Amino acid sequence: MSLSSAINTAQTIFNNTAAQTALISKNISNVSNADYSRRMAMLGTSGNGAQIVSIQRAQNDALMRQHTISISQSSAQQTLLTGLETIKSALGGNGYETSPSNYLKLFRDSLQTFASTPGNTSIAATTVSSAADLAKSLSKTSASVQDVRYQADKEIDASVKTLNSLLADFENANAAVQSATASGTDASDTLDQRDKLLRQISDIVGISTVTRANNDTVIYTSDGTVLFENTARSVTFTATPGFGATTAGNAIYVDGVPLKPGTGANTSGEGKLSSLLQLRDTTAPKFQEQLDEIARGLVTLFQEDTTPATGARPGLFVWSGTTVPAAGTIVPGMAASLAVNPLAAGNPTLVRDGGFNGPAYKSNTDDSSGYTALLDGFVTALGNPIAFDPGTELDGTSSILDFASSSIGWLEEQRSTASTASDNKTALLSRTGEALGNVTGVSLDEELSQLLDLEQSYKASAKLVSTVDAMMAALLAAVR
Repeated sequence: MSLSSAINTAQTIFNNTAAQTALISKNISNVSNADYSRRMAMLGTSGNGAQIVSIQRAQNDALMRQHTISISQSSAQQTLLTGLETIKSALGGNGYETSPSNYLKLFRDSLQTFASTPGNTSIAATTVSSAADLAKSLSKTSASVQDVRYQADKEIDASVKTLNSLLADFENANAAVQSATASGTDASDTLDQRDKLLRQISDIVGISTVTRANNDTVIYTSDGTVLFENTARSVTFTATPGFGATTAGNAIYVDGVPLKPGTGANTSGEGKLSSLLQLRDTTAPKFQEQLDEIARGLVTLFQEDTTPATGARPGLFVWSGTTVPAAGTIVPGMAASLAVNPLAAGNPTLVRDGGFNGPAYKSNTDDSSGYTALLDGFVTALGNPIAFDPGTELDGTSSILDFASSSIGWLEEQRSTASTASDNKTALLSRTGEALGNVTGVSLDEELSQLLDLEQSYKASAKLVSTVDAMMAALLAAVR
């Protein structure tokens, strides 16, 4: 090796060492950055030895795809679980102390106590108060369910706006990746940014991706609708200002195609939008139907139809309508307007005697203080089977007490299943994230080890330069 070639080799080693040290320093500075993929300097040989020919970014497309799917599934499941937990909290939490089922049992007990001492006006007033608590529980729970729907609708609106913003950012990042790839420059930073945006998008809506020439990426929803191809597709949604039992929320449109909601407590949805739709349009409305059927059952059981009346009318329990609804048919929103007949507050013995609708409907025609036939009938009726709408997903024929308990059981089953599924999907997200991090993440130990290797390379280069310098000095001294 000539002295000039030795000098050139040493210079190349210095350049490589400086570039590799800068790259490792960048890796180390991002050791805690989950959105950063490790960089590696790829070396090639030349006349002066090894040279850095390219910067390679650690990646694994299969793991990245699985990770984004896990993000979508976990986000959807957690969103549904949060909504179910909110409804549960409105019912008193773990004990469901403020649920209609609990107040219905307390009301039944009050009726039994009143039937045992029918002449006691204080107990009569307590019974009316218990009935009022039951009606208020149904009304408040109905309002809470509709508030869950309203909050879900608001979150949909906010998430759609965020999604459109992320898609606009993705368009810029994707263009930068294509430009860098076409020009042959390092696209690592823009690829990191694009992958970060993909993860954020997958939290909102389930996606799949296809990579084309020049690292161009196309995004589809999990339903197969194009979300991004060259440009971001429009995602539109119109929020609803308020919700009642008869209110239908608006659909989410991706490039004109409606987004499908998830199904089941272990939701099939991917991304929070699908679960928000499911919660707003399926889960909460189903529980509302059950509340409405409990309200209809109470109006039916406590109706007045005493001869010589020509038609049944609401008695102790009234609602916004003036009739007794048909058996086994849901009346949307009935629970929200359920109340105790105002006449009961001024004369609680009407519960014992009847006559909320006038003398023709009075059962205790003798005004006997020991009359219990009507009260006994009410207590018995609460435990006897009646017809309920099978569309509630509960038994079509059962007592109102059992129906109310089954409603709580239905909600708890939904919540329990959703909780278990959330734990499983969160664990899967953790495992896929860990697996991806093992491939693309920065290991501090590995980077420090490489720094030590570079230090040795630098020392060897310095030794080479020192040796060449000594030989040049000796040569010049000999010439003199």
